[in-house]
Amino acid sequence: MTEPHHSRTHSLALAASLVLIAFSLRTPITSVGPILLEAVRTTHMTPAGASLLTTLPSLCFGLFGPLAPMFSRRVGSERALLVLLVLVTAGTALRAVPSWQMLYAGQVVACFSIGLMNVLLPGVVKRDFPHHVALVTGLFSAAMCAGAAAAAGATAPVANVVERLLGETGGNVWAWALALWALPAALAALTWLGQLPPAETQTARGTQVVRGLWRDPLAWQVTLFMGSQSSLAYIVFGWLATVLRMRGMSAVDAGFMLSLSVIAQAAASLLVPFLIARLPDQRAVNVIALMLTAASLMGCFFAPLSTMWGWTLLLGLAQGSAFTLALTVIGLRSHDSHVAAQLSSMAQGVGYLIASSGPFIAGSLLHATGSLQSLAVLCVAICAVSAWFGYAAGRREHVNVASATS
Repeated sequence: MTEPHHSRTHSLALAASLVLIAFSLRTPITSVGPILLEAVRTTHMTPAGASLLTTLPSLCFGLFGPLAPMFSRRVGSERALLVLLVLVTAGTALRAVPSWQMLYAGQVVACFSIGLMNVLLPGVVKRDFPHHVALVTGLFSAAMCAGAAAAAGATAPVANVVERLLGETGGNVWAWALALWALPAALAALTWLGQLPPAETQTARGTQVVRGLWRDPLAWQVTLFMGSQSSLAYIVFGWLATVLRMRGMSAVDAGFMLSLSVIAQAAASLLVPFLIARLPDQRAVNVIALMLTAASLMGCFFAPLSTMWGWTLLLGLAQGSAFTLALTVIGLRSHDSHVAAQLSSMAQGVGYLIASSGPFIAGSLLHATGSLQSLAVLCVAICAVSAWFGYAAGRREHVNVASATS
């Protein structure tokens, strides 16, 4: 990584660029849920294939995220982010081809790139905003949630508009609606061009080696907190709209409910940093966030549909808090940006591999049982596990590692 810049103007421009990047980090994921049934029907995808499709994001994040530090060392974090933004744009656009093969290929390319960016960005925040980690992480999380909400809420209506414009009836309009979300990623890539440092600054630095991280209990607690709460998030992203449609909602209304939940996540992401600043540690707030997540999921699964807006709002507030806290503890439990980058790689690499099982198991349970009771048991169990590790990761300590320049 390059040395931090101290110009206030540069810091504001960097923060704005990070917000644009964050907006594009979940749009390829939450855009799928509202039109999943149409995609399955027109591509003749199997139920197992649909479950795997919802699992791809967290699976790619876990498999490919650990490659991020190596890629960053070779080209620098700024250039790495630019390359990855271009790949997100290409992968998202590839979904315009209405076949399950291209849908899978586009999703893998986009989620591969997002997985690496997930790992790189906490280190960038710790490096360039060392005294404002919680605040900048909150802004970043809020922008990510805003993008996720936009994709969840707008994809089905956009498909309807495309259907009217093209005169198609029940055809492949869903593919065009999915490809639309390449546009924000392209805008983020263009904006990020202004953040590239001179080429010569990439060659005159040593490699910072961090030792002992994988043997540190606190690092594992941070990792398992990230993985367990992320599992819940991807169950919601992949299956909440489908669950609501199973309960009788239309595609547009179910997408709107998912969007409403993610909008509430954005609000929570902005409020959590101010709450953290007033607490001695994050143990209590981590546990409360997971308890509220469990309660609101039960409301979404079983409460009357007329009350669904309230339950989805509560779910968004709870999950937005949990996600922002999980990202924030990566920085707060690290001594410096190098440790933060390595802890981010561990927490998101292992964590998202763990999380990838959540939506796949959820889809398999729904397909096997046809009821929501088994899914409810799964979600409550994950919430309990996540609360346990959130309590442990919330202690006001640093991971015990040694770092040196090689």
